[in-house]
Amino acid sequence: MNNIKTIIFALLAMVAMTSCDDKLDITPKGKSTLETVADLELLLNQEYSLGATVYTDLGVICNESLGQCESVAGILAQPNTVKAAILSYDESVDRAALTTNDARYEAAYRYINYMNVILEKMPEAEGDESRKPALMAEARMMRAYFHWLLVNIHAQQYDDATAKDKGGIAYVDNTKVTEQKTKLSLYETYQRILNDCSDEVIALLPDANDSDVLRAGKAFGNAVRAKVLMQMKHYAEALPYARKALEINGNIEDRSVIAETMSWTMPYDLPDNYMYMNGGTRAAPVMLAASLETGAMFEEGDYVCTYDDMGGWSSMFGEMFTGVEGVKAYFGWATQGNEYGITSDRMYYVAAECLLRTGKTREGLAMVDKVRQCRVEDCEPFAALYDEEPMDEPQAMALLQKAKWIECLGSYDNFFDCKRWNSEAPYRRTITRDLADLGKFSIAPDSKLWVMPFPLNATRHNQTLTQNY
Repeated sequence: MNNIKTIIFALLAMVAMTSCDDKLDITPKGKSTLETVADLELLLNQEYSLGATVYTDLGVICNESLGQCESVAGILAQPNTVKAAILSYDESVDRAALTTNDARYEAAYRYINYMNVILEKMPEAEGDESRKPALMAEARMMRAYFHWLLVNIHAQQYDDATAKDKGGIAYVDNTKVTEQKTKLSLYETYQRILNDCSDEVIALLPDANDSDVLRAGKAFGNAVRAKVLMQMKHYAEALPYARKALEINGNIEDRSVIAETMSWTMPYDLPDNYMYMNGGTRAAPVMLAASLETGAMFEEGDYVCTYDDMGGWSSMFGEMFTGVEGVKAYFGWATQGNEYGITSDRMYYVAAECLLRTGKTREGLAMVDKVRQCRVEDCEPFAALYDEEPMDEPQAMALLQKAKWIECLGSYDNFFDCKRWNSEAPYRRTITRDLADLGKFSIAPDSKLWVMPFPLNATRHNQTLTQNY
């Protein structure tokens, strides 16, 4: 299976590059041969692929998944591995020593380099001068987003009180490959991200790109800033940007049609994708083996669970591959989930949480209901429950968290949310994973497993990249 995945990833990478193969030659010392506005725009005309499926590591750590349909007993039988460490929550394993390379880390910085090529060469490039500001804004927004993904994977959770004392990542803003890129503090990293996704940058993004799931438009720009601010726990500041993103594009995928089609078909270019980014292939969350705890979170009447008989959430496949009784795995091949991008569906949950955190409880729950009514047959509205008996913030958050968990399966969101919630007293919790006869394992809110190590092929050449745990 691993060999097949490798071949598929390689073929997809080759296909992605063929459209502008002769234009992407890189000369020594990182200098590109791209000279015109049209040439440079080719660096934005691609399908971003980060080469690592979310539910094989991030999803395992937050106990969303047990991996990509592998034998759980087989993984645990090899204890000195990264897979075994995160599955059994074993902090004693030296993950940094075992992480020789990281496809996701390398892909993100490769795309960042593309953005830096655009930003450095666009001012002097020949071509349509009127196109330059929007293309440069798009490059800055993408640079911000890739750095934001990296810092939330490879650093601790942001807190205003401690961010200046915690390690961040190297923020790369030039193409000088011989220059050592120094790791910044967490505070400095976030300040650079905020600068690259500023109001001024958002204003320059095109409106037209909001119909293209592979290009950044104003909806994506507002969504990025909303997610960055929410991850900083600046909920009141994040809310207007989330609202604006939904005002521009508030599409919701309607899964009620599964009751007729009997199959969850989700193309990658659905209009609810602000930006589509896969983890190596478009098929997702295919082969995601849900933890027993995740399986218990599905609402009764969930359209996929109830009607998708072409694969769907199958206990037969889940138990057969993982060897754990009761585990369900998703085996519908017609879904092309958005692992690393942003969707309008999930943006409703960003807006909803920000509303709950700022005292607008009923409005926040009603925002969740907008998505749930397209996910669960005859669902009882959360807002109606509030009308019967008003809730405090933690009670309302409990409803949101459970619904959002299922909505975000197979994306980075659940991992990022867990890190953030674990830093807040009302929501921090120890996660316990039940593996039936194989035992129970727990991860504390402040476990170092929440921070992924920098790979050895990066730390060996940059001594400032000390691990952030």
